[in-house]
Amino acid sequence: MKNSVEKSEALVDFGSTASRITGETETIKHPKISVKSFIQEINEDEIVGFELYEQAKNLTDEEEQIIRKKVLRKVDMRIIPLLCITYTLQFLDKLSLNYASAYSMVDDLNLVGQRYSWVAAIFNFGYLFWALPGNYIIQRVPVAKYTGFLIFTWSIILIGHIGLKNYGGALVIRFILGMFEASISPSCMLICGSFYTVKDQPIRMCIFLSFNGVATMLGALLGFGLGHVTSAKLESWKLIFLVIGLLNLAWSFVFLWFCPDSPDKAKFLTEEERAVLVREVASNNQGIKDSHFKKYQVVEALCDVGVWMIAFVGLACGIVNGGVSNFASSLIRGYGFSGLNATALQLPTGAIELVVVAAAGFVIFNVKNSRCIVLFCICIPPLAGLVGIHTISMEHKWALVGCTFLQFIIGGPVILCWILLNANVSGFSKKTISNGIWFTLYATGNIIGANIFFARQAPKYVSGMVGLIICYVGIMVIAILLRVLLMYRNKKKNEEQGGYDNEKAEQAILDGFKGLTDFENKGFRYSL
Repeated sequence: MKNSVEKSEALVDFGSTASRITGETETIKHPKISVKSFIQEINEDEIVGFELYEQAKNLTDEEEQIIRKKVLRKVDMRIIPLLCITYTLQFLDKLSLNYASAYSMVDDLNLVGQRYSWVAAIFNFGYLFWALPGNYIIQRVPVAKYTGFLIFTWSIILIGHIGLKNYGGALVIRFILGMFEASISPSCMLICGSFYTVKDQPIRMCIFLSFNGVATMLGALLGFGLGHVTSAKLESWKLIFLVIGLLNLAWSFVFLWFCPDSPDKAKFLTEEERAVLVREVASNNQGIKDSHFKKYQVVEALCDVGVWMIAFVGLACGIVNGGVSNFASSLIRGYGFSGLNATALQLPTGAIELVVVAAAGFVIFNVKNSRCIVLFCICIPPLAGLVGIHTISMEHKWALVGCTFLQFIIGGPVILCWILLNANVSGFSKKTISNGIWFTLYATGNIIGANIFFARQAPKYVSGMVGLIICYVGIMVIAILLRVLLMYRNKKKNEEQGGYDNEKAEQAILDGFKGLTDFENKGFRYSL
């Protein structure tokens, strides 16, 4: 293949080319036609997957359709389990402090007053510190190998918790843990976005993030079981960190061995299957991966109102998560339950999150242009639960427990933000900065959320409840405004292009390979 191409004539199968006229992947059914595509200033050898994309054009409609179904099944069997287990373990890491706090950790480390709040919050300072650098690294290096390295590193850090002796040590180790976990969610987003179309991403992303619920159930079982261990030399809270750390250590090697960095490197697929996969993913009009960092795209991300709207939803999600993930045990104990029972009662919350988040993905997959609507609706149950916690008297402790259960649906708004970012931001440098902005505000929100729960206000934590109510109302308002903005942008692009035909669809794909942003790529359409 030539290093530089000024002009290429391609025979394109528009029977499977994706058109994003209304923000969703649709099929344009036309016979093959010859389209002249001009690619300026591109080194083909540096464009990830472009050669495979060209190879896929040699297949007939029937051949491609048969291979596509087989490839999707094989990718689902390989990528989704890896992401699900990885996400289960990383969320288990975050919940470990919550479960440990149900036992003697607070007394052993002298975490009196607001000290526990700061130990919970310092994780997010580390997360905040590494959010942007971590996203930059993800763009520049093989994502799967970097993710495996992160899993290995934080497993060692978790095991190191058993050596904690005081408040200062807890602050240091939680800050470092936050740094190494800051890149895991962006990595999972990128891996999912690299192997699936915009249409197929939501349900897969919801599936792997719903495994936060599995982590909650597994963590509750671990915490409850280890809490009954009385003969061990280590305290129950130290056993929690040790067991979770060892699980992560073992998984890091599995992940490194089985997870590919990108579709063109997927050795579990044949070359023909990789070509079809690249062609399918290219329909996102975002290319496969561009490791070149483009500074002008940073400016565009910073000036994109849509990016900031999603980021502020991330801020609100962070505040809710920071409060709920660190104070669920304290809330339930405050209703009159023991430490062991408070841990056991968090078991159903995992099932609730698993079902609700997976259901959200199913709705988005089957109902066109429903992302923003689902974001609005999924906030209603936890908002009702917060009002209940704030208003129901302490005599009705089971009603209060039920309202607390609803707070674990926060994974829904979080994953919908990722879905909206993955689908609506193009240009890898712009995507890198956009993700960095989101995770920076999310980490900031977690810091705020952990510190609006004051020990003196236990068990109702009035300030915390009011703060979380405001956050959910804000998310719902932004969801409406974001949908209006994206509809306006699609309408404006349709008017400027004067319609959307096959040649424009193919050019949009090539512009995606060239690394153009959603603003620059005239054929790009936003997903609502």
